[in-house]
Amino acid sequence: MEILKIEVYKYSIPMVPFTIATGTMHFAQNLLIRIHTNTEHIGVGECSAFPMIVGETQATCYEMAKEFATIWKHKNALDIDARLGELDLFTARNYTAKSAFDMALYDLAAKHAGLPLYKYLGGNIKDIESDLTIGIDTPQNMAETAAKFVADGVRMIKVKLGKDPATDIARIQKIREAVGANIILRIDANQGWTYDDAVTALTGLGAYDIQFCEQPMRTFNDHLLPALCGISPISIMADESVYTHHDAERIIANKACASINIKLAKSGGIKEALAINKVAETAGVPCMLGGMLESRLALSAKVHLAMGLDNVKYYDLDTCLLGHKIDPVTRGARYKGMHLELNDAHGIGADVDPAFLQTLEQVVI
Repeated sequence: MEILKIEVYKYSIPMVPFTIATGTMHFAQNLLIRIHTNTEHIGVGECSAFPMIVGETQATCYEMAKEFATIWKHKNALDIDARLGELDLFTARNYTAKSAFDMALYDLAAKHAGLPLYKYLGGNIKDIESDLTIGIDTPQNMAETAAKFVADGVRMIKVKLGKDPATDIARIQKIREAVGANIILRIDANQGWTYDDAVTALTGLGAYDIQFCEQPMRTFNDHLLPALCGISPISIMADESVYTHHDAERIIANKACASINIKLAKSGGIKEALAINKVAETAGVPCMLGGMLESRLALSAKVHLAMGLDNVKYYDLDTCLLGHKIDPVTRGARYKGMHLELNDAHGIGADVDPAFLQTLEQVVI
């Protein structure tokens, strides 16, 4: 299957401002690629740049994508290991940009096999229920949002924290009072706390029945995670501390987490996500599948991946519900409440409305 040309789009999606500990996003800084082949199959891939986390922007992903497309032209799309290896030889890291190309290759491989991606990955249809995330705001506003979520049938809420411990504790206190005892609460500090702040916040939050806390500290404090895990009454999930399976091996060996959040845009795509999950599963460490601010196209790929991995126990697949003002995706995964459903179309089973694509900055390599 020869790659003939690759379309690259600055796939910007306007959104309601969304705030986490490290900053506010006013639009989804996404990139879309469409790989055309001599078999007339088209592979689609999307990544979502989150610069305050991964250090990549939509602009850097766009420029990298031009280089990647040039490297791959006239190569075999079905040799996934070789193609992704070429990108790793060309540039270190840049995992977000790479993840869109990885996704498109898996889409093509599944289409070539005549299978939906989850079946290509060896998975089966299973129930997947996502949480829904609340961005940082005042305690009262966050509690009111949480109450609205519950009224709409949401059973699991992820709460962004990572500011001063006293206010973060007040946020959760208000939210727990608003939603009652039966709603699952998860928290994500997005590296916002120092070690001392993390100790104060987590011990103070222990009374509110929190399922887990994602990434309490900056990654340069990874050496302090084992001690924090020993003190915290709340289970610690590694997010930014695990980009690759090598990170997973290190973090698990150091007993520095109880679970791991896998994100395609953070790890480089499906191939590396599978490797991270394998390391974690071997060690008995469960994983969550999360994301940045992807549209339903990348969401569809993530749902397929989740169907294929029994060790993925938690789902944070609400990215396109976090204030996206438009949904330009055709077909693909659909929400039924907070449950996600797939069709049996081959590959990822999703694409983007051609009329919307025509409005975007684009280049063909």
